Formats: sequence, structure tokens, C-alpha cells
Amino acid sequence: MSLQISIPDSILQALRLPEKRIEQELLHELAVALYCQELLSFGKARELAQMDKYEFGRLLAQRDVVRHYSSEELEDDLAYARRQ
Repeated sequence: MSLQISIPDSILQALRLPEKRIEQELLHELAVALYCQELLSFGKARELAQMDKYEFGRLLAQRDVVRHYSSEELEDDLAYARRQ
């Protein structure tokens, strides 16, 4: 399933961003907003933002967004650390 969102030209022009950056910036904004509302997990939000986990983590830090850290993520991190 795929979704396209129509944004009026007047809004796109008001963004004051270079045309090449508009889509990526809007994806970042949407990903952060959905993550903040706990509508997307960290992994899915970073996928939407088209960023790796370190880049997305930095973006959240820049926005002073506290990272949601579930017990499942803790288990994944511990399992990863044990393999090291």
C-alpha cells in the first residue's frame, strides 16, 4: 500500500526551501511528528524519514524529543551487546 498526499502549490512556495529539499524535509517532519505521538515506532519513523538509526536519533535529539525505549528494544540491544 502506498499513499500520496497533495499539498497546494501555495503551501510549497511558502516553505522557503529549495525545491530539491522539500519532499525530504516534509518526510522528516512527518516522521518526527508521528513518532512523538507514539503512532510510529522508532524503526518505522526512521524508515519514513529515510534515515539510518543514528541520523534519526540525531534528528530527534536536535528537536529535544525524548526517545521511547521499549523493553523489546532493550532486549535487542542487550542481545547485540552480548554478541560483541
